[in-house]
Amino acid sequence: MSTEPTAWVLSLSCPDRPGIVHAVSGVLAENGGNITESQQFGDPDTGLFFMRVEFVSPALRATLEQAFDALAERFEMSLRLDTAGRKMRTIVMVSKAAHCVNDILFRERSGTLPVDVVAVVGNHPTLRPLAEFYGKPFVHLPVTADTKADAEAELLRIVEERDAELVVLARYMQILSPDLCEALRGRAINIHHSFLPSFKGARPYFQAHDRGVKLIGATAHYVTADLDEGPIIEQDIERVDHTNTPESLTAIGADVERKALARAVRWHAEHRILLDGHRTIVFK
Repeated sequence: MSTEPTAWVLSLSCPDRPGIVHAVSGVLAENGGNITESQQFGDPDTGLFFMRVEFVSPALRATLEQAFDALAERFEMSLRLDTAGRKMRTIVMVSKAAHCVNDILFRERSGTLPVDVVAVVGNHPTLRPLAEFYGKPFVHLPVTADTKADAEAELLRIVEERDAELVVLARYMQILSPDLCEALRGRAINIHHSFLPSFKGARPYFQAHDRGVKLIGATAHYVTADLDEGPIIEQDIERVDHTNTPESLTAIGADVERKALARAVRWHAEHRILLDGHRTIVFK
């Protein structure tokens, strides 16, 4: 045992069966753990059980990991133990739009988003001044059809070099290859407008205005090889009407995008998201 209790967060998933909560609580009790927050869900469709527990314990990490490893073997669990409140090392990828990356960097600086942005990577140099304003290193990584493979290899090198745990595509306007999606599986989050598949390509808000939409939405999801179809983490909407111009729709959409993305990033950094096939379980 250590002398000072540490706050921990445990997240796990496994086939659902009796005794899981009792077993987890037992391990915590044996190690002087006091539960401060606990959420659980059993999915009747997949037969999987999900649980997230915050607790304080004077036990050393190695002691807890050994106890939970034994539990994982017994229940066929996938689990993760981390220090509660630890800032997650994050790389933000950008193109030219500033609203999402600015929001993330501002929230990080103000202490409301538990991330440590270790680099901003852009396929255009447009947002270098913004990154430098926040004191963040900016890496210009241009991408063309001929250089895409090399650029993605360099991105993975940067991720490894900076020990990044999360990659956020903050309106990054490049399609990632299937190999890169697989390499970043479960740790890359994208944000886009929720008009898909109706309004694809450039100027979607102008297309939406032309069709007289009544809702503006945004979707934050994990990146997969299926373009814009990864497991959904968060969605948000705002109502609009005939008085809105294409420009005002664009501004409303930008606001919805940054709010949805910030929530998704925070929930991921706090280990509140568990994958359930092509869906997510989010313990808010």
